[in-house]
Amino acid sequence: MNRYAKDFPILDQNVNGHPLVYLDSAATSQKPFAVIDAVERYYKENNSNVHRGVHTLGSRATDQYEGAREKVRRFIGASSTKEIVYTRGTTTSLNLVASSYARSRLQAGDEIVISPSEHHSNLIPWQQAAKATGATLKYFELEPDGTLDLKKAEAVITDRTKLVAIAYVSNSLGTIFPVKELAAIVHRHGGVLVVDGAQAVPHFKVDVQDLDCDFLAFSGHKMMAPTGIGVLYGKESLLEQMEPMEFGGEMIDHVDLYESTWKELPWKFEGGTPIIAGAIGLGAAIDYLEQVGMDVVEAYDRDLTRYALERLSTLEGVEIYGPRENRVGSVLFNVDGVHPHDVATVLDAEGIAVRAGHHCCQPLMRWLEVSATARASFYLYNDEADVDRLVAGLQKTKEYFGNVLG
Repeated sequence: MNRYAKDFPILDQNVNGHPLVYLDSAATSQKPFAVIDAVERYYKENNSNVHRGVHTLGSRATDQYEGAREKVRRFIGASSTKEIVYTRGTTTSLNLVASSYARSRLQAGDEIVISPSEHHSNLIPWQQAAKATGATLKYFELEPDGTLDLKKAEAVITDRTKLVAIAYVSNSLGTIFPVKELAAIVHRHGGVLVVDGAQAVPHFKVDVQDLDCDFLAFSGHKMMAPTGIGVLYGKESLLEQMEPMEFGGEMIDHVDLYESTWKELPWKFEGGTPIIAGAIGLGAAIDYLEQVGMDVVEAYDRDLTRYALERLSTLEGVEIYGPRENRVGSVLFNVDGVHPHDVATVLDAEGIAVRAGHHCCQPLMRWLEVSATARASFYLYNDEADVDRLVAGLQKTKEYFGNVLG
């Protein structure tokens, strides 16, 4: 067990008679004591609604909730907390941009450009926005290894391209896409860049001002925070132009019988009782990651991913998808003659948790010419011994199905 694993209580257990090896962090990460304790303390000591009350518990809860927003701002390099909107997760954040920004601005003849490797959450909202506005949805062409050639990408973007949406890191292939360079290209043509940061923000330092992206969406639960909390970063000038998606308590300024006005940023997008414990847990997760150091997290993740690629490449009959370099966090693979669900089932019997299926990327699966794949994804609490267990489990899988099918 590595030095960080001891901070994650869920890892200290046996599954199906074997010590747990958790290799599904791209779906959701495990939570350290620091995060669990922060959420527990809120409920035990400070449970109250935020912003509305003047009593002590309400003031404490508000201080923690807004204090976490400041931590997020600093963590991603935003210029103001006005640019940090709490949401339920990456999906909600992307839908907010598609509904509140894109649908009110796009029209027939305009273009939206995305990649075929996008998670459904960064694909379907743009499909719907295009249908609603008459805009055209276009796709970048991927290279055979799942990377993006910037020269080819630039040829797709035109003066009619009003919005480009792309993941910083593919949730399946682990590919790191050149979003900073894309932002410069998109802006030259007068468009905006929307970045799905769900798999990037947990694994390396993301600075929105350096990237010059217009929007960035990410989820807490993939970076050691609770489920149900996410963030939409948007440039203040763009968020100011957008209308809320939800109306009601907390986001209003003044209400008359026939007209109402909204609070200032970011609260106009946070109607209803917010995800208070989740935000506090997100702040605690950021504290944990910053204590480790994001440079350390990135180096560790890249080294472990590289080691996994090397080890899996030694297995005959195992096909690995995606680039061999400039990737982080996960390895996508298939075992010849064995359905990914069967691979995952055998591995689970050995106490090894991996993901199997289309990973919310059906167009990518068709591009790979497969119906499904298995995915092992890593985080700070994994180590080379976990990868070795995965390799041994895959050897057993091959032997089992070789005997069954032979």
